[in-house]
Amino acid sequence: MYLPAHFEETRPSELHALLRRHPLGLLITQDAQGAPVANAIPFMLEAGRGPFGTLVGHVARANPVWQLPAGAPPTPQVLVVFQGPNGYVSPNGYPSKAEHGKVVPTWNYAVVQARGPLQVLDDEAAAHALVSRLTDRHEATQRRPWGVGDAPADYIAGMLRAIVCIEIPLTALVGKYKLSQNRSAADRAGVVAALQAGDDSGNHDLARWMRADGAPGA
Repeated sequence: MYLPAHFEETRPSELHALLRRHPLGLLITQDAQGAPVANAIPFMLEAGRGPFGTLVGHVARANPVWQLPAGAPPTPQVLVVFQGPNGYVSPNGYPSKAEHGKVVPTWNYAVVQARGPLQVLDDEAAAHALVSRLTDRHEATQRRPWGVGDAPADYIAGMLRAIVCIEIPLTALVGKYKLSQNRSAADRAGVVAALQAGDDSGNHDLARWMRADGAPGA
């Protein structure tokens, strides 16, 4: 991706924070004809596995993304894109608008690109362990967390047979955090204030990231 130096984010802790707060990744692969294929998949980051961490998740068995085309390498390299907070930035938020008027609208955002080999774990025990970990993570905020063991065992067994687990040991992880770093401190503060003034929770989240100059710790 196009990545000016002032928007580049390389700190693993900040990149991992975005992946944890926004776990739905866009997995980009190629089909047998070389055409790009995109699948939205919720991933869980296991930060301690490898230099950049490992993404784990699962896909429907009927989804051909896990079935390698003929002639493909055994562990093809894939790209996963994670989108953090984003929002429109109006020139009205810049104090410099009143000074010289040389301002235009833009869009602020935070995005992370993760790359690595796609590995398939077509094993019921692995699927059960992964689904249990995913459930425990996302149910943790519920007043009465649901557990895999709450459903009938034969039903869960049938559901597990319908999925395939995947892992992506990351070989590269880079972020583009376009958060008005190219503007003056006054203009940046003005944008934060404008984003906070409305009722849009997404804009409020973007303002928090701008104040922190990156992802709040997670």
